[in-house]
Amino acid sequence: MNIKETDIVVVGAGGGGAVLALALAQKGIKTIVLEQAPGPPSGLRGEILQPNGQRVLDQLGLLHALPADATRTVSKFHFCRVGGERLCTVDYGDLPPPYNRAVVTLPNVAHHAILNAIQGEASVALWYGTSFTALIRENGRVAGLTAKRGTDEVTVKARVVVGADGAFSKVREALHIPADLHLYPQGYLIAIIDAPEPITEAKYFVGKRTILGMFPAAGNKVYLFYMIDTGSYDRVKAQGLPALQQAWTAIDPSSESLFRALTDWKQTAFMPTGRVRTPTWVADGAVLIGDAAHAMNPHASQGRMQAMVDAMTLADLLPDCLTANDYSAGRLKQFETTRRPQVTMLQKLADEQVVYWNTANPVIACLRDRVFRTLDGNARLRYRVLSTTAGLRHSPPFGMLDRLMAAGLLPDPSADRIAVGGAQ
Repeated sequence: MNIKETDIVVVGAGGGGAVLALALAQKGIKTIVLEQAPGPPSGLRGEILQPNGQRVLDQLGLLHALPADATRTVSKFHFCRVGGERLCTVDYGDLPPPYNRAVVTLPNVAHHAILNAIQGEASVALWYGTSFTALIRENGRVAGLTAKRGTDEVTVKARVVVGADGAFSKVREALHIPADLHLYPQGYLIAIIDAPEPITEAKYFVGKRTILGMFPAAGNKVYLFYMIDTGSYDRVKAQGLPALQQAWTAIDPSSESLFRALTDWKQTAFMPTGRVRTPTWVADGAVLIGDAAHAMNPHASQGRMQAMVDAMTLADLLPDCLTANDYSAGRLKQFETTRRPQVTMLQKLADEQVVYWNTANPVIACLRDRVFRTLDGNARLRYRVLSTTAGLRHSPPFGMLDRLMAAGLLPDPSADRIAVGGAQ
């Protein structure tokens, strides 16, 4: 059996694992990354870089290196009722510069940039086609892992094992950390199509158990995401493209010509949704990050971004652990203490949005639309929602009085005052 030694071993080269590996490499820390896929991802995946994700890429020196022909800056997001009525417009330009926009990339562009940068770092080894099999424990703490690399069994001795292997984490299971894994009954059919005319602003439609989003991407491409029941993707495909185009046109008649540009099911994919809650993210010699620790519903617009912020926070802590030769759960807990408040807030907020946005209840839908209309005329509350989506807030956007104001039940004497700042 091959035996390797390193400072840090990361299981999973996804949004969190890849960022962690690169951040550690830039600090000169020896790292091995295991990725069970045979190579970089190539599937259809819409990616919106929120401001906090842009900041991470900037810290890594990659934000301005992303290819211009694969990215699109979007400022305005219009929330509309099914049928076309605009309810509210959110403008990222209200945020403080320099990250006062959303950046939409073509599939996997940012991820590939991170992976390519890792390949150029001497202190990191990225092993594709390698699957985690078990943890190694010495004197009551995690001291490494075993893996299968192709047909070879490999042992990796490490000071810290990082589980960045997704919602169904094998590392979490091996650590015996219980997880509340909730799979939502709805997921999203994703499509990327070429628009017959350029689209510069995003639209998001809500109705009776109906969500359809349209985000402009590089060139004339547009991402669409359409809420469907989990397990119904094959049934939707069996009904044919015309039926799907007709359903979309009923939601937004003004985009009928755009929907006709969907000509092949290969332009689509299905994205399931789930949430993970765990009582702890750390153990002696091990840490969980990203979806392995805290997957969340995409309504928060922060799942991948939170994994990236996890990675940067942990990368700041690990050098001190190495210097002190302390990899105990107590020392690693600093990472969780820093990160958990924002994650918990976003998970709760996303679940509230599932109730209101996915609803078939006409009373709840009426309240939802009323809140959107209130936000459209209330700069203070609208900014709080925007800064939360942007990943700039660590506390809930609304207190009890704010909720009553958003529902139109109380006047807001500060409606025109925007308090710029993540925690305000």
